[in-house]
Amino acid sequence: MDWGIETKCIYGDGVKFEGDKTGSISFPIYQTATFAHSAVGQDTGFAYSRLQNPTRQQLEQVVASLEGGIDALAFSTGMAAITALMELFRPGDHIITDSDLYGGSIRLFRSISQKNGITFSHIDCVRENVESFIQENTRAIFIETPTNPMMNVIDIRKMAETAKRHGLWLIVDNTFLSPYFQKPLTLGADIVIHSGTKFLGGHNDTLAGFLVTNSLELSEQLRFIIKTVGSGLAPFDSWLILRGIKTLPIRMERAQENAQAIAAFLQGESRVRKVYYPGIPGTQAHEICKRQASGFGSMITFEVESARLARHILKSTRLIPFAESLGGVETLLTYPTTQTHADVPVEVQRKNGITDCVLRMSVGIETKEDLIDDLKQAMDSFG
Repeated sequence: MDWGIETKCIYGDGVKFEGDKTGSISFPIYQTATFAHSAVGQDTGFAYSRLQNPTRQQLEQVVASLEGGIDALAFSTGMAAITALMELFRPGDHIITDSDLYGGSIRLFRSISQKNGITFSHIDCVRENVESFIQENTRAIFIETPTNPMMNVIDIRKMAETAKRHGLWLIVDNTFLSPYFQKPLTLGADIVIHSGTKFLGGHNDTLAGFLVTNSLELSEQLRFIIKTVGSGLAPFDSWLILRGIKTLPIRMERAQENAQAIAAFLQGESRVRKVYYPGIPGTQAHEICKRQASGFGSMITFEVESARLARHILKSTRLIPFAESLGGVETLLTYPTTQTHADVPVEVQRKNGITDCVLRMSVGIETKEDLIDDLKQAMDSFG
């Protein structure tokens, strides 16, 4: 169906599930582990929920539709999705990754993937020549854009062209912008990752992860992996993410509006040294984002004048919680150096710009004046 994204958030591509005859508007939760067979060789298309479940299937159909993929796979968490993704690779394979990634991804690559014989080159994909790092055994390029937490924006089309010239997969973590604002598959990516816990779910009430592809070959490989390792998303969690996606467009627009106002406020604050947000005109990130996305999102990172001020803000906000997540209706403040990137070596943190003066903000859908007032009183109360 050639529907707009707002409609697809509710119906996907309009593929009807014929298993339910009740007319339920909310897709049912098939809270079952197993399904009965009428005879040998005859089934309903479902056998065991580790393999597939109707509620998860409906969610996957919606997410594939939003990203423009032929298949989406729903996992128990975003990290479960990336862990399963790494099973595409063999000992001796080499992957190029951007150096500024979510700390959990870096931890997985350093502590698990390298142990399993996969090697990595962690580089600055914005400023360094990616092609110069390609080796004979390189199999993929792995990026986030915007990056977590420093909000660097990588040119997906350019990266896809580089990957295609060398027969590599381009893997893009699209968590920060969601398919509402950015669709990497249409720009040349092979696999898209989401932490569905974040903007897709949108309510900080469940965990989920996704891999989406437009390759039949990759779909078949990933389907084999998910049924083998058993990390598929449970029915009730699938239903919660389905429900969250229905309001994705409204939430993304409102949160972005709030983020733009907060970014402007922070830029005018003398105690704020730097604001990292792709919606700020005149930056390279802004120009690239305009070319490949329809919005700038609601993630802001900012650096204040001292670590004491940063820690004071975290304990002094009255409305905004100090919490380690993003993408929900609630605005959250995160301290990357002790939270999301605590397991990343300090020298790597510093090289990427993560210091004890840096705060990351996931802007929600509250009244923007209330959020700004809260940040202002927290800063003004600093002695």
